[in-house]
Amino acid sequence: QVQLVESGGGLVQTGGSLRLSCAASGRTFSNSAMGWFRQAPGKEREFVAALSSSGRYSYYADSVKGRFTISRDNAKNTVYLQMNSLKPEDTAVYYCAAAPVYSVLAGPRETDFRSWGQGTQVTVSS
Repeated sequence: QVQLVESGGGLVQTGGSLRLSCAASGRTFSNSAMGWFRQAPGKEREFVAALSSSGRYSYYADSVKGRFTISRDNAKNTVYLQMNSLKPEDTAVYYCAAAPVYSVLAGPRETDFRSWGQGTQVTVSS
Protein backbone atom coordinates (compact mmCIF):
# COMPACT_ATOMS: atom_id res chain seq x y z
CA GLN A 1 0.00 0.00 0.00
CA VAL A 2 1.20 3.50 -0.85
CA GLN A 3 0.32 6.50 1.29
CA LEU A 4 -0.25 9.66 -0.71
CA VAL A 5 -0.37 13.32 0.32
CA GLU A 6 -1.28 16.04 -2.18
CA SER A 7 -0.30 19.70 -1.97
CA GLY A 8 -0.17 22.78 -4.15
CA GLY A 9 -3.82 23.55 -4.61
CA GLY A 10 -5.21 27.03 -4.26
CA LEU A 11 -7.07 29.91 -5.86
CA VAL A 12 -5.93 31.15 -9.27
CA GLN A 13 -7.39 33.36 -11.97
CA THR A 14 -8.44 32.11 -15.38
CA GLY A 15 -5.36 31.58 -17.53
CA GLY A 16 -3.11 31.07 -14.54
CA SER A 17 -1.00 28.10 -13.54
CA LEU A 18 -0.60 25.79 -10.57
CA ARG A 19 1.61 22.83 -9.87
CA LEU A 20 0.25 20.05 -7.72
CA SER A 21 2.54 17.66 -5.90
CA CYS A 22 1.84 14.24 -4.48
CA ALA A 23 4.32 12.80 -2.01
CA ALA A 24 4.24 9.03 -1.65
CA SER A 25 5.52 6.72 1.01
CA GLY A 26 5.86 2.99 0.56
CA ARG A 27 8.10 0.68 -1.40
CA THR A 28 5.80 0.22 -4.38
CA PHE A 29 5.81 3.82 -5.63
CA SER A 30 8.46 3.32 -8.29
CA ASN A 31 6.61 0.27 -9.63
CA SER A 32 3.21 1.95 -9.74
CA ALA A 33 1.52 4.01 -12.37
CA MET A 34 0.47 7.32 -10.85
CA GLY A 35 -2.61 9.26 -11.72
CA TRP A 36 -4.53 12.42 -11.02
CA PHE A 37 -8.30 12.57 -10.80
CA ARG A 38 -10.65 15.39 -9.94
CA GLN A 39 -14.15 15.84 -8.60
CA ALA A 40 -16.16 19.00 -8.96
CA PRO A 41 -19.15 19.76 -6.69
CA GLY A 42 -22.17 17.73 -7.75
CA LYS A 43 -20.20 15.77 -10.34
CA GLU A 44 -18.61 12.36 -10.49
CA ARG A 45 -14.91 11.87 -10.11
CA GLU A 46 -13.11 12.01 -13.46
CA PHE A 47 -9.73 10.97 -14.78
CA VAL A 48 -7.26 13.77 -15.50
CA ALA A 49 -3.87 12.23 -16.25
CA ALA A 50 -1.69 9.21 -15.54
CA LEU A 51 1.94 8.27 -15.94
CA SER A 52 3.55 4.85 -16.21
CA SER A 53 5.97 3.68 -13.53
CA SER A 54 8.97 4.48 -15.74
CA GLY A 55 7.57 7.86 -16.72
CA ARG A 56 7.77 6.90 -20.36
CA TYR A 57 4.05 6.67 -21.09
CA SER A 58 1.54 9.35 -20.23
CA TYR A 59 -2.21 9.47 -20.61
CA TYR A 60 -4.47 12.52 -20.52
CA ALA A 61 -8.14 13.34 -20.56
CA ASP A 62 -9.09 15.23 -23.70
CA SER A 63 -10.21 18.18 -21.61
CA VAL A 64 -6.68 18.82 -20.31
CA LYS A 65 -4.46 17.76 -23.22
CA GLY A 66 -2.01 20.48 -24.12
CA ARG A 67 -2.59 22.33 -20.86
CA PHE A 68 -1.64 19.86 -18.11
CA THR A 69 1.55 17.85 -17.77
CA ILE A 70 2.11 14.94 -15.41
CA SER A 71 5.61 14.03 -14.31
CA ARG A 72 7.30 12.05 -11.58
CA ASP A 73 10.55 11.91 -9.68
CA ASN A 74 11.04 8.36 -8.46
CA ALA A 75 14.06 9.39 -6.40
CA LYS A 76 11.81 11.74 -4.43
CA ASN A 77 8.74 9.49 -4.47
CA THR A 78 6.76 12.40 -5.87
CA VAL A 79 4.41 12.91 -8.79
CA TYR A 80 3.48 16.32 -10.15
CA LEU A 81 0.70 17.85 -12.17
CA GLN A 82 1.61 21.10 -13.90
CA MET A 83 -1.58 22.90 -14.83
CA ASN A 84 -1.42 25.81 -17.27
CA SER A 85 -4.07 27.93 -18.96
CA LEU A 86 -6.50 27.09 -16.19
CA LYS A 87 -10.23 27.52 -16.77
CA PRO A 88 -13.12 27.86 -14.32
CA GLU A 89 -14.24 24.37 -15.32
CA ASP A 90 -10.97 23.01 -13.89
CA THR A 91 -12.24 23.90 -10.43
CA ALA A 92 -12.38 20.70 -8.39
CA VAL A 93 -10.77 18.69 -5.65
CA TYR A 94 -7.77 16.96 -7.19
CA TYR A 95 -6.75 13.51 -6.03
CA CYS A 96 -3.55 11.61 -6.53
CA ALA A 97 -3.70 7.84 -6.88
CA ALA A 98 -1.39 4.86 -7.37
CA ALA A 99 -1.94 1.81 -9.55
CA PRO A 100 0.48 -1.03 -8.74
CA VAL A 101 -0.83 -3.25 -11.54
CA TYR A 102 -1.93 -1.88 -14.89
CA SER A 103 -1.65 -2.26 -18.66
CA VAL A 104 0.98 -0.05 -20.23
CA LEU A 105 -0.61 -0.51 -23.66
CA ALA A 106 -4.11 0.44 -22.62
CA GLY A 107 -3.20 2.71 -19.77
CA PRO A 108 -4.35 2.28 -16.17
CA ARG A 109 -8.07 1.99 -15.60
CA GLU A 110 -9.68 3.78 -12.69
CA THR A 111 -10.22 0.43 -11.00
CA ASP A 112 -6.46 -0.20 -11.13
CA PHE A 113 -5.84 2.66 -8.70
CA ARG A 114 -5.71 1.18 -5.21
CA SER A 115 -4.26 3.99 -3.08
CA TRP A 116 -5.70 7.50 -2.92
CA GLY A 117 -4.71 10.77 -1.33
CA GLN A 118 -7.02 13.06 0.61
CA GLY A 119 -7.28 15.63 -2.17
CA THR A 120 -6.34 19.26 -2.68
CA GLN A 121 -8.74 22.02 -3.72
CA VAL A 122 -8.13 23.92 -6.94
CA THR A 123 -10.34 26.93 -7.59
CA VAL A 124 -10.14 28.93 -10.82
CA SER A 125 -11.89 32.28 -10.73
CA SER A 126 -13.35 33.87 -13.84
